Amino acid sequence: YERLERPANSGWQHRGVSYWEDDDSDDARIFIATHDLQLVALNARTGALYPGFSENGAVDLSGTLGRPVDPARISHSSPVAIVRDTVVVGSVVTDRTETREAPPGHVRGYDARTGRMKWIFHTIPQGDDFGNDSWENDSWRYTGHTNVWSTMAVDEELGYVYLPVGTPTNDFYGGMHPGDNLFAESIVCLDAETGQRVWHFQAVHHGLWDYDFPTAANLVDITVDGRPIKALA
Repeated sequence: YERLERPANSGWQHRGVSYWEDDDSDDARIFIATHDLQLVALNARTGALYPGFSENGAVDLSGTLGRPVDPARISHSSPVAIVRDTVVVGSVVTDRTETREAPPGHVRGYDARTGRMKWIFHTIPQGDDFGNDSWENDSWRYTGHTNVWSTMAVDEELGYVYLPVGTPTNDFYGGMHPGDNLFAESIVCLDAETGQRVWHFQAVHHGLWDYDFPTAANLVDITVDGRPIKALA
């Protein structure tokens, strides 16, 4: 695939890669979402691209967010999450924007074998999505960020992925997006096979001051009044 040239101030650091193996074969893959908006699958043993994974071994992540995006303002710097056979991709969006518009931080799920996009979860609810009415004055149409830039927690047993969602555009001014702004500054639990929301917890309504969740949750088993509970901390 062709690399996209990016200005150095967009950052080149990356927090790591992700590993997946097929339970029914000896197929083992390394996945990375790159700074030039590609989801790349490499053979974990040889480093070779998979010709049958999307287009010659890489998925173009730039064209499936529902609106055109400036590639200089959105990128990927954290490992993707892998839940069973689904690769879950977040994004990082430049914080210091001075416009009301920015790329949206919607989260997408891809088939680990083929690269086919299985679903998209709108972190800024669109149209008739649940929570759309919390973005008043049609601000859901242009507001961006509300992205998952950090790592995600995964429960393989349940098939769930837990999204730590960040702040809407702009980090320090909310006048252009009135309302409670689901699912900004929330933990969102998704069924990783379908992308359907299982539950959410919004920590900050109408977020300001950049109170992003900065890391994946810890998954813990606790006992409350003698009853076992799967919990997040």
